[in-house]
Amino acid sequence: MIKAFQFAQTPKIILGNGKIAELPGITKSFGGEVLLVTGANSFYFSKHGEYLLNTFEMTGVRCHHIIIAREPSPEMIDHAAIRYRDTNIQLVIAIGGGSAIDAGKAISAMLNKTELVTEFLEGVGSKDHPGTKVPFIAVPTTSGTGSEATKNAVISRIGRNGFKRSLRHDNFVPDYAIVDPELTYNCPPNITAACGMDCFTQLVEAYLSDKSSVLSDALALDGIRTLTNSLPRAWKWGQDIEARTGMSYAALQSGICLANAGLGVVHGFASSVGALYNVPHGNICATLMATANTITVRKLREETPKHIALIKYAELGKITSSQAGNCDEYYVDAFLDKLHEWTDTMNIARLSSFGVTTDDIDKIVSATDCKNNPIKLNNSELKEILLQRI
Repeated sequence: MIKAFQFAQTPKIILGNGKIAELPGITKSFGGEVLLVTGANSFYFSKHGEYLLNTFEMTGVRCHHIIIAREPSPEMIDHAAIRYRDTNIQLVIAIGGGSAIDAGKAISAMLNKTELVTEFLEGVGSKDHPGTKVPFIAVPTTSGTGSEATKNAVISRIGRNGFKRSLRHDNFVPDYAIVDPELTYNCPPNITAACGMDCFTQLVEAYLSDKSSVLSDALALDGIRTLTNSLPRAWKWGQDIEARTGMSYAALQSGICLANAGLGVVHGFASSVGALYNVPHGNICATLMATANTITVRKLREETPKHIALIKYAELGKITSSQAGNCDEYYVDAFLDKLHEWTDTMNIARLSSFGVTTDDIDKIVSATDCKNNPIKLNNSELKEILLQRI
């Protein structure tokens, strides 16, 4: 018996090496006034960026450009929306990592609104966004967040009274997601590792989630198989076409999975830690993944040894292990061993390297959501996870 489920809409997806070349033609179909949102410098000054801008000029597309150099704040979104509100922008294109795509998604939603973005943020504002937006195209240049396939944009205000919250509506799913692995070739090893582990976290947490469905499970497992074969190679050899393509595909799947199954405690920490400290989202996920799953498995074994999540953990171990013919207990441990191995091998930074201290543990724990985790973790267990990776 297949239990009932709903499945969220996805963008029109175009995936493949060289597919960025299709962007000018798609852009022209929306109109001639475009707002281009990019990361700090990697794409805009690349050969692909030069080609895109030249093609826009030749085809009569007027391109306005803004840079999002870090995770977007409310002020960034408000400033862009106010600046371009009267410019008749017909299309917003975001090319970059998750920060640029989240920013572009939020800007497209706020260009036709007069309110501040905080008024519509979950858990911060009091208004529901009506879902109106300027058409939006997402083009990822990293393989991590899967934001090219989701309906939410994460907006952050970092500091003692900070927050990390979503602007969310079904209509905010990008109209197009152009996923070109060639754009990720120059991603350095540390970014490849952090983004790749973020992608892995999303696939695993969606698979283990109590909101998962038979369809999201199938996509998650396929993404995990692909990532297991691709991430170590992409981290080691950045120009490996097959590995980079596999990571782009897995990241896209991770976005689809999280949109339909939700996420677990690692992403709960990503919100609470990321609101207090200036730590990139991917680094938080990467550094906590092994420890959080180890403690989750320990509690499942102690309290509910027949839990379906332990069977799922065993399936993950069968994918990530090279050994065949062992018992489920073996494969659960094999999966956890693989997480710790990747954390060590890829030199995943500890939280202390970003300024996180033990002084704020209670504040972080009190703000950490354990929603959709296979088993609820108490404050002591949440503290244990943090202490092992500070």
